[in-house]
Amino acid sequence: MIPYNKNLKEPAKNLRNRQTEAEQCLWIRLKLKHLGYAFYRQKPVGEYIVDFFCPKVRLIVEVDGGQHFTSETAANDRVRDEYLRSLGLTVLRFSNSEVLKDTDNVVVKIYKRLGKN
Repeated sequence: MIPYNKNLKEPAKNLRNRQTEAEQCLWIRLKLKHLGYAFYRQKPVGEYIVDFFCPKVRLIVEVDGGQHFTSETAANDRVRDEYLRSLGLTVLRFSNSEVLKDTDNVVVKIYKRLGKN
């Protein structure tokens, strides 16, 4: 089991209730084991809340809005990803636009990362 900050449980719950359109779009494809694995959304992992987490294969999927493309936020994301990788996790990042405009391709990339080529 991966440790997590228990103080993040309530903020994670709030985020689940306020998903972005892109997160909702991808969640429809990830829930109910449509790809053969269980995913959790807005899940506390370590010191962060990740958008989607598949514990079986230790995969995190992040859906990034426009704010993630500023130099400061991109630097924070690199630190975050490095920390998550130090826990033995893999992080995949997609933009909101990519998820909304090309959901099928995003799902294929996730599927391949799950080892389901």
